[in-house]
Amino acid sequence: MAKNVEMDNQAINLIGTGTTIEGNVTSNGDIRVDGVLKGVLNTKGKVIVGESGKINGEVHCKNFEVEGTIDGKTFVSELLSLRANSKLTGEITTNKLAIE
Repeated sequence: MAKNVEMDNQAINLIGTGTTIEGNVTSNGDIRVDGVLKGVLNTKGKVIVGESGKINGEVHCKNFEVEGTIDGKTFVSELLSLRANSKLTGEITTNKLAIE
């Protein structure tokens, strides 16, 4: 008898330094941005924007940690963490906010 096992997608996706992506990105796993993303980012996981990372557009995620620059609307269902050197311009919708 076969057993259906639903895999929890724990993949970490990386947009590295020197990389620019223009368009919409959708993922079930976590995403780290050290490059530039211009568009809508939609994930069920966590988003981390490194010091060199930039997002111009909307972000929809579960948890969000920002060290870099965000310009646009941010929708976080759980925790938004803003580090000391982060820059966020735009609208924020979140359940919890932590500012370093």
